[in-house]
Amino acid sequence: MAAVLVTGMSGAGKSTVLAELARRGHPVADTDLGGYVQSVPVPGRAEPERLWRADRIDALLDRYAADTLFVAGCVANQGRWYPRFAAVVLLTAPIDVLLARVAARPTNPFGRTAAERARIVADTAAVEPLLRAGATLEIDTRRPVPDVVRVVTAAAR
Repeated sequence: MAAVLVTGMSGAGKSTVLAELARRGHPVADTDLGGYVQSVPVPGRAEPERLWRADRIDALLDRYAADTLFVAGCVANQGRWYPRFAAVVLLTAPIDVLLARVAARPTNPFGRTAAERARIVADTAAVEPLLRAGATLEIDTRRPVPDVVRVVTAAAR
């Protein structure tokens, strides 16, 4: 199996990279879609925690066990599945780039309000170092998309 996880903060380019991989004929799964994520209440926090549903992620990875599959997502429990991925690719960009991207993207409304932008800033400071610690490869997505996709594709080998 050569499943590759493409992860990163909001605006890092996960959806863009996945779309280009799909355009090139690669199997892809965006875990923000299709019921892969559940929201779980966290005591003392106003916002629930986004977690992968184990049954759905396991079934997805089992279904593509003989193929290369590119999976995109960023949830609190994704590290549980790192052993099942050939590579964990962290997409990064400076915070000003992330905020500009989320403000302009047509496909996802998250990041348009001041509160959501503040959350992106806070999450990037708190979560991105954790993602970096578990990643096998980090790519700055200020590079042209074809270059990023070429590196992500190579990570599957």
